[in-house]
Amino acid sequence: MSAPENSVLRPAVVTPTQIAVLSAASGARIDLVGAVTEKTEVTGVTLRAQHVRPGDLFAALPGSQVHGAQFAADALAAGAVAVLTDRAGRDIVEAIESPVDCAVLVHPRPRQVLGELSSRIYGQPSRRMTLVGITGTSGKTTTSYLTEAALMADGHSVGLIGTVETRIAGIRQPSALTTPEAPELQGLLAAMLEQGVDAVVMEVSSHALELGRVDGSVFGIGAFTNLSQDHLDFHPTMRDYFNAKALLFQPDSSVHALRTVICVDDAWGREMARIAGANAITLSTGDTAAHWHAGPSDVAVDGSQTVTLTDPTGDTFTMTVPMPGRFNVANALTAVVIASVAGVATTVAIDSISDVAVPGRVERVSRGQDFLAVVDYAHKPAALEAVIETLRGQVSGRIAVVVGAGGNRDTGKRPLMGEAAAQGAELVVITDDNPRTEVPAEIRAQVLAGAHAVPASARPRGAEPVREIGDRAEAIRSAVAWAQSGDVVLVAGKGHEAGQEIHGVKHRFDDRVVLAEAIDERLTARTAPAGDESA
Repeated sequence: MSAPENSVLRPAVVTPTQIAVLSAASGARIDLVGAVTEKTEVTGVTLRAQHVRPGDLFAALPGSQVHGAQFAADALAAGAVAVLTDRAGRDIVEAIESPVDCAVLVHPRPRQVLGELSSRIYGQPSRRMTLVGITGTSGKTTTSYLTEAALMADGHSVGLIGTVETRIAGIRQPSALTTPEAPELQGLLAAMLEQGVDAVVMEVSSHALELGRVDGSVFGIGAFTNLSQDHLDFHPTMRDYFNAKALLFQPDSSVHALRTVICVDDAWGREMARIAGANAITLSTGDTAAHWHAGPSDVAVDGSQTVTLTDPTGDTFTMTVPMPGRFNVANALTAVVIASVAGVATTVAIDSISDVAVPGRVERVSRGQDFLAVVDYAHKPAALEAVIETLRGQVSGRIAVVVGAGGNRDTGKRPLMGEAAAQGAELVVITDDNPRTEVPAEIRAQVLAGAHAVPASARPRGAEPVREIGDRAEAIRSAVAWAQSGDVVLVAGKGHEAGQEIHGVKHRFDDRVVLAEAIDERLTARTAPAGDESA
C-alpha cells in the first residue's frame, strides 16, 4: 500500500483487532460513545489526525501545550473508530458537539502503552524478523549502512531505518520521519515484513528510548558505539543520557536486546558492557580487552584503511574500511560483529563493507581541484575533533573548517564546537547551521566564544584569525577560496541534510552541492581568459 507523502509506510493487509483485546492488553478502560461495541475492530493506529485512515485507533496524548484530544473530532471524521487517551482527553472527546461513534480507551499514561498496542495492532512484526538496534552518540548511521550491506550480502532482505533515509532492500522509501513514533514504527516494520524483509537495521536514539518510541519492539540484536556530549537540552546530565541508551541493554528493560554488541573503546562502553552482563559481545580498536579486536590501521592514499581483525577464537582476518578515521574502524568492526551474531560468516561481512559509501559521512566532493574537500555530519564536539584528527593524518597541508551549531538544541556544546575547530584547524569559519527559531547571530556568538577562548599557543602553527560569516554558502566559498594545493576544506555539521532551517522555515541547502558549486566557480575563474567579464 502506498503511503501519504508525509507519512511512513503501512502494511496493505492488517488482521483486525477488537477493542476488547486492546483493552485487556493495555489495562485501559473502555468508554463507548455512540453506536459502537467492545467488538469494534481496529486496523491501524496513528498519533496524527491528518494521517488517520478508516478503522484507525487515534492516540490522543497530552502535550506540553495542547492535548492531542483537541484533534479527535478531525480524526473521527477521517474514519478513526477508537481513541486512546487519558481522562482529560476522554472529557474532550465526550464534549465533541457533532455526533460521534467511537470507543475510548482511557489510560492514566497512554504513551506508556502506545508502543505495545501499536505492535499488537500490526501483528507484532518485530517478533517475525531480526531487528537490529544501533545506539550511541556517533557512528550509528555509518554502522547501520555497513551492517545493512553485510546482511544483504548474506542473502537477507533488509530494511533500514535511520537518520538519512528509510530503505527496503536497498530502495529508498517515502518518509519524513527520522525516528518514527511507536505507531509509525510498528506500521513500517509490518509493511517491511509484508514486502519480504527478514532483517531490519535501525538507528535508535536516546529520545526514542526515553519517550517509548521503540516500545513494543523485540530487538534481536542491540549495539552500542560510543557516548559523548550531545542532547543535553533533553537529558539533564550525561548520566541521564547514558541511562536512556542503557534501556536497550539492561536485562530488566522492556526493550532490552536479546543479544548485544558493545564497543568498549570508551569508559561509557565498558560500563554498558557491565550492565549487559554475560549477554555482551565486546569489541575494541585499542588496548581494552574484548572478544573482538582490530589492530593498527594501514592507511592508503585515498583514505581507505586495512586492519587485521581477531575474533573470539583467535582467528585473524584482513578488513578494508573504505573511509578514513580510526572511528570508522570501530564502526566497521561493530558492523562485522553484529553480522557475526546474526549468523553471517566473517569473510562475507568483511567483503561486503569494503566499498560502502555513507551519505554525508566523511564524504568527498571531487571536482578536479588540487585540495581535499569533505562534507561530514559531525555536529558534536567529539565527532568534530575525530574527523579533524582523521583528516590531519591524511594530508600534509592545512585544514579549513566551516562549522556552526543548531538552534533549539543543546546550548552547552556550542562553545565546545568552536573550541574543537580552533584547536584543530588553521582556518575556522563560524557560520549558521540550522538556527531554527533562534537568532542566528546569538548562536554564532556562542560558538565564536569557544573558538576565541583557545590560546594561540594551542592552535596549529600558522593559524589565521577566526572568521564569522553567517551566510553558509558564502562561508563555504570563503574556505574554498583560501585553500591551496594539498589543503583540506571540511564543511561540518549538516552532512547529508538537504535543507537549512532558518526562522522556522526550511530552505533548500545541501552542503555537498554548495561545496561543489564553490569549487567549480573557483576553477572556472582560474581558467577564464584574461579580460573575460564572465569569469
